[in-house]
Amino acid sequence: MHTKLLLFDIDGTLITSGGAGEKALRRGLKTHFGIEDDLATIEIAGRTDTGIARRIFEKHGIEHTESNLRAFLEAYLVSLEEFLTTIPGRRLAGTRELLEALQPRSDIMLGLLTGNLRRGAQLKLQHYGLWDYFVLGAFADDHHDRNQLGPFAQERARKELGQPVLPEHIYILGDTPHDIACARAIGAQAVAVSTGVFSRENLSAHAPDYLFEDFSDPQAVLATLFGS
Repeated sequence: MHTKLLLFDIDGTLITSGGAGEKALRRGLKTHFGIEDDLATIEIAGRTDTGIARRIFEKHGIEHTESNLRAFLEAYLVSLEEFLTTIPGRRLAGTRELLEALQPRSDIMLGLLTGNLRRGAQLKLQHYGLWDYFVLGAFADDHHDRNQLGPFAQERARKELGQPVLPEHIYILGDTPHDIACARAIGAQAVAVSTGVFSRENLSAHAPDYLFEDFSDPQAVLATLFGS
C-alpha cells in the first residue's frame, strides 16, 4: 500500500487569521525600519514570508542582509503572536473535520507546505487548534521560492516513512495559483480550494487536478480524492 502525502497550505485553505499576518508584517516594517507601508502593492497570497520580505526590501531600498531579514522576521513573529489573540479569525468550514477523517488512516500522512515561517505556522495553527494533526512540513525558512518547497517535504516524508514517496502520491492542497504551480513543480496532484482570495473560475484557469468550493463536506472531498 502506497502512503499518500497530503500537504496543506494554511492561510485561505485551513484558516483565515483576519489579516493578522499582513498587519504583523506592516508593524514589523515600522518597528525595525521606521517605514509605514500598507503593502497594497506587495503580493502576499500564496507567497512565502521570506519572499515577501525580499519584495518589501526591494521596494524600500533596504539592504538584503541576513541580519536585516532576521530582525524583520523576528519583529513580525512577535506581532503575529499578539494579533492572533486580538483580531478575529477562524478555521475554514470543514477543515478540522477533514483532518479528523484523514489522521487515523494508515495510508495517509498529513503535512504542511506553506509560505509561513515554521514558527508562524505553529502560532497560527496552535491558535486555531490544528497544529497537532501534522507530522511534517516545508516552510518559508526552507526557501523563499514556494516552488522549491516540495522536495523539502518529500525528503522529510521519506525519512519519516523509511521509503520514498512518489510524486503521484503527493497531494498539494491550497487556495492560490501558486499552490497549483508548486504541485506542478514536483509532479504532484494539485488540489485547489476557492476559500481564499482567488475565485473558483480563476483557479480553474490554472487547471488543478481537483477543485473544491470549500471543504465543508469532508466525506465528499475524500470520495473525490480517493474514492472512499
